[in-house]
Amino acid sequence: MTIRLPAPHLSASRLPRRRLLTAALAGTAAIPLVAIRTRPAHAAEFSYKYANNSPVTHPLTIRTTEAAARIKEKTGGKVEIQVFPNNQLGSDTDMLSQLRSGALEFFTLSGLILSTLVPVASINGVGFAFKDYGQVWPAMDGALGRLVRDEIAKRGLYAFGKMYDNGYRQITSATKPIKTPEDLNGFKIRVPASPLWTSLFKAFGASPTTINFNEVYTALQTRVVDGQENPLSLIDVAKLYEVQKHVAITNHMWDGFWFLANKRAFEALPANLREIVEAEFNASAIAEREDLAKMNDTVTATLKGKGLQFVDTDAASFRGALKKAGFYEEWRGKFGPEAWGVLEKAVGGLA
Repeated sequence: MTIRLPAPHLSASRLPRRRLLTAALAGTAAIPLVAIRTRPAHAAEFSYKYANNSPVTHPLTIRTTEAAARIKEKTGGKVEIQVFPNNQLGSDTDMLSQLRSGALEFFTLSGLILSTLVPVASINGVGFAFKDYGQVWPAMDGALGRLVRDEIAKRGLYAFGKMYDNGYRQITSATKPIKTPEDLNGFKIRVPASPLWTSLFKAFGASPTTINFNEVYTALQTRVVDGQENPLSLIDVAKLYEVQKHVAITNHMWDGFWFLANKRAFEALPANLREIVEAEFNASAIAEREDLAKMNDTVTATLKGKGLQFVDTDAASFRGALKKAGFYEEWRGKFGPEAWGVLEKAVGGLA
């Protein structure tokens, strides 16, 4: 960085060396030390930023941080990626804007939130569509995922081949247990910024409110909303059990994170470096999926031990309520017959 000094009364050439040094130090005293660091000879050729909305202890953050370290090593220090977790760089919509403008090079985002830019990206979140992971990964690593990635590419972004897992989502409540679709009538529930999420809960007669995840704990604590919905692993990591009493095991939606790159920034990397970056983040996606699977095996007992009361539900009754409300017909029309056909080929008939 070049430091501009205040204009002296005498030219620098006429000032004694000691006075010149004193003037320089005085002129920079208010500048933070980090701002005057010089670039070392071995600095990275490409310094990029990656951001997410997950806590630092979530497997997504842990595994992507590991990928960034491997990338630095395997590129011989040519590519350095700083990791900014937990909405440090703003809300999801803020960071998506930063990604598109190039202020941010990499970002992991739920397809349901990405749908504000790429409508078909929310198709994996159709209510009660995926019955289990045996349907999820073949679809998202296969034809359905390719369809979404192609649409993402049309918006100046690049989606890596492997999605990260966020998990099946469950409903928590501070006021009453949610056992049936009727229990959602009038229920004030937090949802992310996504038309599909809002549509899903309105179909049940609930009152969905859009709140960014970094504000969810406070919103629940102050009763802005009575409940929220998220995977059990995130309910645990974010300590939402401290402000909720009940959790209904609905598995109403599967959600994952697309690893997104600003296309211009990614293509600025030489081909061999691009291959390393994508390969390492894809490898971490597979590891993160395994982490979530292990967490899912133990998190129920963990949350019960922390006071959450679990409620089992009947998926068929919720699916029937959605069908009766016209939810599936509405979204088949919005996604179009081609995309809906790819989804139904993976999960079976819905509408």
